Amino acid sequence: MPKRVVRYAVVGCGHIAQVAVLPAFAHAKENSDLVAIVSGDEEKRAALRERYGLELDGGYEDYEDILSRGRIDAVYIATPNTLHKEYALRAASAGVHVLCEKPLAPTVQDCAAIARTCQENSVKLMVAYRLHFEEANLKALEIARSNELGDLRLFSSFFSHVVRQDDIRRKPELAGGAAYDLGVYCINAARNLFEGEPVSVYATAVKSNDTDDTTSVLLNFPSDRIAQFCISNSTADVSTYRIAGSRGDLRVEPAYDYAGEIVHYLTLKGKTQRQSFEKRDQFAPELVYFSECIRNDTLPEPSAEEGMRDVRVIEAILRSIDTGGVVELTPLPRRKTAPSLAQEMRKPPLEKPETVKAPGPSVR
Repeated sequence: MPKRVVRYAVVGCGHIAQVAVLPAFAHAKENSDLVAIVSGDEEKRAALRERYGLELDGGYEDYEDILSRGRIDAVYIATPNTLHKEYALRAASAGVHVLCEKPLAPTVQDCAAIARTCQENSVKLMVAYRLHFEEANLKALEIARSNELGDLRLFSSFFSHVVRQDDIRRKPELAGGAAYDLGVYCINAARNLFEGEPVSVYATAVKSNDTDDTTSVLLNFPSDRIAQFCISNSTADVSTYRIAGSRGDLRVEPAYDYAGEIVHYLTLKGKTQRQSFEKRDQFAPELVYFSECIRNDTLPEPSAEEGMRDVRVIEAILRSIDTGGVVELTPLPRRKTAPSLAQEMRKPPLEKPETVKAPGPSVR
């Protein structure tokens, strides 16, 4: 008998859900079906339900009812950061698998609570690191691990955009700020490229609205490796990282985007080679992969542990900003799973749809 298609509800219908997550289901039809959406805006729900031919929609107060009536197998949580925990716990308690946007939660304690509840209810939990399925990112990891660059020493990254003043990324009560919004990408890249965990953190920031608006971070890793990155919610669009070793370096630009091509600049023996990776749908692979984990009863990567390891660094960054000092981190063992080219999946690029009451974060 063929395996049943996994039925999804998307929780939260803001900008990222509308321009990327909801359209991605068209490229995940082999094992994933968009059945329902959950949003507090009735006008938004009505328009999106008609656009995608959904069976159900409802407000957050209808959450459990939608999960039950829709025979929902999995949720994709795309709410503001502080709401991830609530809707992940409620889904897990209803026996529904959880695919959650990053960061998994604002604190390690909340991440652990989500992971524990999912485990207790025998449901899968995956953090939506879309770049763990993207060829350019995975090939960068392969180059770093191949010793082609020699002994890895330095990682440097710059990730910024100018965010609207009324955007959720500027609201501390929703875990806004550059570290949660942008820093999680830089941290995850450095950890995976170095195949290790930082042992100390130092950060300084310009604050705005009680959030870290423009932030510079220094991470010390074992084996004399250093990572540095600058992030900002008030600086022109930049998205790049560079890793350098004793024999060469690799620059990736744009490093973290999903709306265009990604380019590698690999320099060895003074000569630079350019390789471009065409634009593709980075969200459908997450859905297809997670659905296969559900159907085959396998553990997903990126796991809750991956999410927690990034969040513990974010917490250390925010402590360092507040105290003005270095924050030491407890050494961690190497994690059990890591992204690799075996996870690479290609889906055609998406046409950006017109959004319904969901402006993008940037002022442009």
